[in-house]
Order: sequence, then structure tokens, then C-alpha cells
Amino acid sequence: MRTIQFREAICEAMSEEMRSDDSIYLMGEEVAEYNGAYKASKGMLDEFGPERVIDTPISELGFAGIAIGSTMTGNRPIVEYMTFNFSLVGIDQIINNAAKIRQMSGGQFKCPIVFRGPTASAGQLAATHSQAFENWFANTPGLKVIVPSNPYDAKGLLKSAIRDDDPVIFMESEQMYGDKGEVPDGEYTIPIGVADIKREGDDVTIVSFGKIIKEAFLAADKLAEDGISCEIIDLRTVRPMDHQIIFESVKKTNRLVILEEAWPFGNIATEITYQVQSNVFDFLDAPIEKINTADTPAPYSPVLLKEWLPNSNDVINAVKKVMYK
Repeated sequence: MRTIQFREAICEAMSEEMRSDDSIYLMGEEVAEYNGAYKASKGMLDEFGPERVIDTPISELGFAGIAIGSTMTGNRPIVEYMTFNFSLVGIDQIINNAAKIRQMSGGQFKCPIVFRGPTASAGQLAATHSQAFENWFANTPGLKVIVPSNPYDAKGLLKSAIRDDDPVIFMESEQMYGDKGEVPDGEYTIPIGVADIKREGDDVTIVSFGKIIKEAFLAADKLAEDGISCEIIDLRTVRPMDHQIIFESVKKTNRLVILEEAWPFGNIATEITYQVQSNVFDFLDAPIEKINTADTPAPYSPVLLKEWLPNSNDVINAVKKVMYK
């Protein structure tokens, strides 16, 4: 096992797939000459040339439409957004075209495309650049939504996403690109729609995904000092969601806390809560607790931002609440 950065895992996944399939190409702002805004496409222009690694104007609606159209002539594009906040400019193409081509063509056209880039907050980037849209895209039939939390998962899931014949939203984090983790030298993929138990425990289940899951690990370490054993499930794929792994964990621990970096109204945690209460309600020994951001736009002030974001203390308090209810 090598230890590499998250950005390197992303680059390896794209490069390996592009070497094996000439129909795959990458396009987006600064992906070529600048080696990517976060250096996740470093060296790819030199290897694959400007016809397959394409710098675009600041026109998300335009290049999203070009990429989607190209799937109908046999291509498999990867579209990088500098941030998913910018995807809102092109969301009509994603929701009304990419997600619906297969159904509206009666199955005559597939849409094998990956939209990838960072989601959620990344420090002092203020309200319009700190938003998590996983639940927005997951709400749309026809889209698959992946949010990895580490380099190993990122590489395996991105390779699967590129090979998938349906549109995939692949969401990263600006604050994870420098994270390091073990990644095998050889070929591997991770199936879409399969969650992973990152830490086994007996007393309470914590479900999370993406960079905010780090707060769950910090909380679990602290709670272990008090004799509380936490099981941590990383969803990895938000849609399709692996409900069964959550159900089985709740049957074991009888308690559930959900940690998500998103506004509290109508989010992924809300859906998990509904599914658990509908399917394994009798196993719950306490009401489900969900932890989200404050119900406001993200503040710019670092003091306010720290209060706005979920943290390990929030997780500790939620776990103790379900433990001692």
C-alpha cells in the first residue's frame, strides 16, 4: 500500500480510465494549463493533450451542455466544477437533460457522464461558496450521488463512476485534497451504492459521509474514554443509499445519530431517519438524533463559522442524549 493524497487518488482514477478508453475526456475551468484548481488533474494535459483535457470559459451552463450532448455520440466526459456552488449556473442541464435522457429517449440514449468537484464549506469562503448540495442532486431520479471521505474510497468510487452508464455527481472537498491515505498500486474499484463500516461498535450507530465524518471519529475516540462504543458508517454513496447496512447496525446498537454538513430542513439525514423509523423502529431505544449546520447561510467570520458547522462536541452531546434518554 502506498500513501498518497486525495487529489492524487482523483488524478490516478481519471488517468487510468482515460488510458483504457479513448472516449473519456476531462473538461472544466483550469483543468488543463493550470493542472486543475486543486491540482487534481496535474500532468494530464501533458499525457492526453488538449483534445482530451480541455480548459473551458467560465460558462458552466455551456460546457455542461456540450458534455451531455457528447454522451449521445459515444463519449464519456468528466466535467469538473471548481466548486459545486458553480454548478447552479448549469443545473438545468444536469437536472433536465443528463438525468432524463435515458427515460425520455425510451432507452435509446445513455448518459455516461461524471460531474465532479468540491462541495460544502472550505473555510472563509462566505455564504455563496460554502453550500452542500448533495441532497438537491440526490432528490433527482436518474442521478447517482457519491461523496467519498478518504483517498482509497475516492479512487475506487471515481473509477466506478466513470464506467457507469448513468450520470454521476461526484462530490469532494477542498479541505480534503491534501489528506493522505493508503491506496493500492493495482487495479480496484468500489461498487456504487455500498456503504462501509469504518469503525465497529456496540452502543450507538453514527452515520455520516464526506469530510464531516472526521468529527465523528474525534467524538468516538473521546466517547470511548467514557466506555461508550460507537459504530461509524460511511455512506460513501448518498444515492443509491445502502439502507440495509444502517438497519443491521441499528438492530445491534439500538441507537442512531446522523451527522451531515447540510442545512437541517429536508436533507439526507431526514431521509435516513424516515427509512430507519419505517423499517427498524422496534429496535430503537431512543429517538434518532441528527446533527446539521445552523439553518442560515454560512457566515464569513471564522468565529461564527465555527459555531455554524457541526463538530465533535455536537456528536458527543447527541450520543450521550440517545444513550441516557
